[in-house]
Formats: sequence, C-alpha cells, structure tokens
Amino acid sequence: MVFSSTVFLFLFLPLTLILYFISPKFLRNTLLLGASLFFYAWGEPVFVLIMLLSIAVNYIFALLIDSNREKHLLVKWILGITIAVNLLILGIFKYANFAVENVNGLFNASFVIPEIALPLGISFFTFQGLSYVIDVYRKDGKVQKNPLNIALYIALFPQLIAGPIVRYQTVADQINKRKETLQNFGIGTKRFIIGLAKKMLLANNCGWVADQVFSRPADELSIGLAWIGIIAYTLQIYFDFSGYSDMAIGLGRMFGFKFLENFNYPYISRSVTEFWRRWHMSLSSWFRDYLYIPLGGNRGTTFQLYRNIFIVWMATGIWHGAAWTFIAWGIYYGVLIMLEKAFLLKVIKSVPKVIQHFYTMLAVIIGWVFFRSETFSYAFDYLQAMFGLNGMPLWDSETSFYLTQNGIVIAIAIIVSMPVFDLIRKTLNSVMNKKENTRLSYDLIVSAGYVLVFLVTIVSVVSTTFNPFIYFRF
Repeated sequence: MVFSSTVFLFLFLPLTLILYFISPKFLRNTLLLGASLFFYAWGEPVFVLIMLLSIAVNYIFALLIDSNREKHLLVKWILGITIAVNLLILGIFKYANFAVENVNGLFNASFVIPEIALPLGISFFTFQGLSYVIDVYRKDGKVQKNPLNIALYIALFPQLIAGPIVRYQTVADQINKRKETLQNFGIGTKRFIIGLAKKMLLANNCGWVADQVFSRPADELSIGLAWIGIIAYTLQIYFDFSGYSDMAIGLGRMFGFKFLENFNYPYISRSVTEFWRRWHMSLSSWFRDYLYIPLGGNRGTTFQLYRNIFIVWMATGIWHGAAWTFIAWGIYYGVLIMLEKAFLLKVIKSVPKVIQHFYTMLAVIIGWVFFRSETFSYAFDYLQAMFGLNGMPLWDSETSFYLTQNGIVIAIAIIVSMPVFDLIRKTLNSVMNKKENTRLSYDLIVSAGYVLVFLVTIVSVVSTTFNPFIYFRF
C-alpha cells in the first residue's frame, strides 16, 4: 500500500484515524501497531514475518545488553552479534543474488540460489532497529521492556517503508506520552497535502519524462534531450522522496508524533558537503553517528580520516542498492567530499556564489546519471550524450517535443525545489501578524488554497496509473 493510492486515501487512512481517535488512550498504541502491520502486509503478507523477526531480535538483544551492564566483554559480544544478525537478514534479502552473480562471473562458477524478493523498506527498518540497540548500549536511550512499544517504533506505518529513519531516542517519550491536538492534526494534514502534491503533480510528471528519455539508447540522444532527461530525473527523485518524507512527517503529526526533517532544499547547496547536509538527512546523520564516528571520525591521521570517509560513502552506496552503479555512486561522492576536505572547499568558497552553485548541481546531476543507469556502459554513454561526445546534434525534434509538452512542469518543479514559497509565506505571515483584523481572512485564503491543491491532487491520484516510489526498493 502506498500513500498516493485510492485505497490508502479513501479507506485505510480515514478508517484508521476514526478508530484511533474514538479509542481510549490505553488502546491507541495497540490499534496503531495493528494498522501498521496491516499496512505492510497489504502488498507483502509473508514479509511481515521478516519485519517481526527483526523487531524480536532487536528487542531481545537490547534487554540482554541492559541486564548485563557490568559484564563489559559480554555486552560487546552481544552488540556484535546483534549487528551481525541484522546485517545478515539485510544481506540475505537484499544482496544475496547480487553476491552470487558476481562470484559466478568472477570465478566462472555456476552457483544457483532461489530468486529472493526484496521486502519493502527493509533497509529502513533494519537501520532503525540497529540504532535502538546501539543507543541502549551507549546509554543514549533507555531500554524498552514493552515489546509492543518497540514493535510500534519500528513498524509505525508513516515512516515504515521509505523513512525518514527515526531514532528511538527521538520518539521514545512520544510513544507513551504524546499529545494529539487539533493544531497538530491541522499541521500534519497540511504537510501531508504538500507531500502528496509533490509526489503526484511534480515527481510523477517529471518521472514520466525521465523514463521516456532513459528508455532510449543513450548513443541516440541529442545533447538537449539528454539534459532534459537527467534534469527531469533530478527533479523526480527529489520530489518523490521529499514528498514521501513530507507525507510521513505529516501523518506522524496527525497521530501526535514529531519526526525530524529529512530534506532542507538540497538543490540550493553550494558544495557537495552542504548537499549531503540537506539531502536525506536522517541517513547522513545515521552513518555519521553509527559508522563514521565509531571508526574515528575526524580524529587520527589524515590517512585515517580519508579512509573513514571512503568506508562511509561506499557503505552509503551499498545501502542504496545491490548494483555496482550504486556502489560507484557512493564512492563518487566519497571522493568529492575528500577533495573538498583536502582543498576544493577553500577554492569553491573563493569564487562567486553562482559558480559554487553551478559546480554543486553539475556534480549532483552527474551522480544521478549513475544512480539512474542500470549499467556502467549506459551511464558513460549517457554522459557522452550530455556533453556532445556521441556525434548527435545539440537539438532535434524530440527535444522540442518534450520541452514543449513538459517545459512548464519542469520549470515549476525547479522553482518549487527552491525556498521561494517559504520566503513568500514568512513574509506574508510577518505582514499579517501586524494586521490582526486581516489575519482571519488570510488564514481562510491559505486553507482554501490547501483544499484546492488537495482536490487537484486527488484528481491526479484517481486518474493516473504511473505512480512509482523510487525509494521503495531500498
């Protein structure tokens, strides 16, 4: 089940909200857990068992760590086993086929394993379970003795399938002590509408363009068409993922949970380092706190610093998918960040801001080529097309067609990817706060705007069949 489906919008969500708010408080967590398990089981009932196994493993091992505090060596072993079991579950379902294919290719072997389907959101709920146990080990969070509370934390349907990756310490108190208010419900509803509109009106339309272009042989693309395709994908992946995060944060707010932000206008960044402080912030901070810092972080020799960066970014690439293109994408960013730490950041800061931004966006767009391409050969052919190295012209009739048909949507998406509307909203709020007599009229107009956006989006939900979520496969 996805947030942008009619089943979710017209059946699952209204029914869950009604049952939740008419239930006594002591039953609300149980009801929310049941709804979350049903949400996950809707498309993959068998894989609910995998998620329940993950929940049980992390719940039991956290209790073992907490009850053996004085036995330092034993606690370290328990933590190591916990990490190994979590990574084993993730490895079997996400990387086993990839590993066997590469072993067969490398050693000319013929190992055969059954085709293993990938459970939705396994990377997200695995990382959440790991962060809980590690926080208990570090005493950054208290152990939870109620298994239903841990199950709710990991399985909570707003963030279950595609994040953001929620830390247990962020929501530990909210699980039992949150307050559901009309104000929070209104804020959550507005945030959900914005996320749904991002997904349906911008991501899907840009995604259709990107899919049309990337379905063509790269050596047949004109320069203009190649750039239209990758710009469309650059916008699609941002609005697809940030839209889902907005919907997750909004849904959480409706039920009284406050999740941390996951995106902060990454395409306004002026360095690759800044980009990754703004893009998928929950993943970046997870790797920083649970891998980079334990490896030594910035401490140690220069070699150790760059080694740590390399390991983290290779792990980031691997996390995103079982393909060499994802691994190369992660290493690509690792190298760029190492160069920025070494000298490039000082050079970048010395040039005009527009050049800083151009450099960052060019680096990000090149990275998305590898992320989107299924093979290295296609990625390199596509890059050649972008920079006119494939012998094709700058412009052709197809380029004109796609630009004419989709140029307005792409232009709107570019504008919305920048904090233009935030600036307008803040300015209007500042003006309205000084004019109390017009505040009510302003609030009514804004509310009517949200209703209009929601209605337009619903029409799109009902009428479209093109509705993928990119990060579901991770």
